[in-house]
Amino acid sequence: MNENVYETHDVEVAEQLLTDVYTRIQLTVTDPNPSLRITTSTLDPQAWFSRATFGMRLNAQGLPLGAIPIGHVCAGTASWSTGQPGQVAGPGDVFVLLPPDCEWHNSIDGLDLDLAHLDPALLAQVADGPPRTSPALRFTDHRPVPAAAARRWTDTYDYVKTAVADLPADPAPLLTGSLTRILAAAALTVFPNNMLTDPTIEDRRDAHPATLRRAISFIDDNPQCDISAADIAAAAHVTIRTLQLAFRRHLDTNPMAYLRRARLARAHHDLKTADPATTTVGEIAVRWGFPDHSRFAQSYRAAYGQPPSRTLRHH
Repeated sequence: MNENVYETHDVEVAEQLLTDVYTRIQLTVTDPNPSLRITTSTLDPQAWFSRATFGMRLNAQGLPLGAIPIGHVCAGTASWSTGQPGQVAGPGDVFVLLPPDCEWHNSIDGLDLDLAHLDPALLAQVADGPPRTSPALRFTDHRPVPAAAARRWTDTYDYVKTAVADLPADPAPLLTGSLTRILAAAALTVFPNNMLTDPTIEDRRDAHPATLRRAISFIDDNPQCDISAADIAAAAHVTIRTLQLAFRRHLDTNPMAYLRRARLARAHHDLKTADPATTTVGEIAVRWGFPDHSRFAQSYRAAYGQPPSRTLRHH
């Protein structure tokens, strides 16, 4: 997938670049030799990445970003505030930078920062957001809890970024949707938030076999589509919490694992029927939403007792 690169040593151009990439930003630069380098890549409309390398000291203020940026400091320092007590981050820190709807100001000194920008609607969907009368999704702490959870975020971020770099110019939505939700789920696991995760009394009551049958029917009819747990829950007329409980209670698995098995079965069918002279295992794996070839091969061998390459060659 394409990566865009922007570089400048001019303060006015830097301010315009930051505005074009992020939001309206005003800079006050105190460094005599400023530089800025930004790289961006997009996973799908609800998730994109940037890396900003500031070869300068500066103060900035900006309008709301709209998305929720989650950062990993590679070098330098930053402090920022939205009117509440300010936060400070340095090398190695992982943090939720800002809420999506607040103006902000910050101070930067030689900052080199990786960012994932996530649409709040994506996070609410993955989290099975609260009823419409409840507050919108909010992260209640900008730091990982526990602190060791930061490693989970960086590992997931690196995995998704590597997968994105290897994607074709026009990847299948099934694949990009899956990677997007992996990133969103990691954010919700690592950073405390106000989403309800434990099943309610109503969830426990509704997690019955009929719910499971509706969910399985929807999955079996749509494995080729970019469907999420929220889509499956909607088709079964329940919450995601109910859906997860029904799969755990009756099948000892979860809905996304069942979906992966359904896609693996379709990949198995394609491997058995494809012409090995014109089709590769990797093409079939990507077609069914498996960007990591080694993980696909491992899952395939566990399910079918042989590597996918053997199925392709000997059907």
